Amino acid sequence: MRDQHRFNLKAWLLWTAGFLAFPIAGILAEAVTGRINDFSSALVGGMVAGAVIGTGQWLVARRLLEAQTWIPATALAMGIGLAIGAWVVGYGTSLGELVLMGAITGIPLGVAQAYLLRDRLANAWVWAAAVPLLWAVGWTVTTAGGIAVDQQFAVFGAYGAITFMALSGVLLDRLRVASPSAPAMDQTPTKTAAH
Repeated sequence: MRDQHRFNLKAWLLWTAGFLAFPIAGILAEAVTGRINDFSSALVGGMVAGAVIGTGQWLVARRLLEAQTWIPATALAMGIGLAIGAWVVGYGTSLGELVLMGAITGIPLGVAQAYLLRDRLANAWVWAAAVPLLWAVGWTVTTAGGIAVDQQFAVFGAYGAITFMALSGVLLDRLRVASPSAPAMDQTPTKTAAH
């Protein structure tokens, strides 16, 4: 039997592979809204990107996440977060503006996802606190990687996505370890009693 406290490398690698949803999300959001240069394009583009990212995360951790709540919550939260974040920075694309926009986008995203994780992971509030920081890191890495962020994308590129998913995967594993009854991302979940 596997040690519950040991880092689950297989689940982490699978979660990290979910970064592939981010470029797809960006392409689809751009196809639907074009540049993120006003409130409505940010709201709609964020929702489109959030739906794809939420789907990607569910696909790689479907034993931990529930599609019917995770995907729509991620879509709505990202739409709201990006609309507010992009508006706050005046739709700017400097490093500082993207970091702030990312942090603001991550606030409703982290809160919504942590709410959904609350019955599965101890200290799910840590997820809510970390996602804004990790979203800001994603934009930082993408900008430092030389991606043409001045094109006002809905979500950071592959460099940022790999970084976000790798770091959030470590956090997810550690939160799972702190939750004795939590299913591992690569194990079949057990039904929990209704509260």
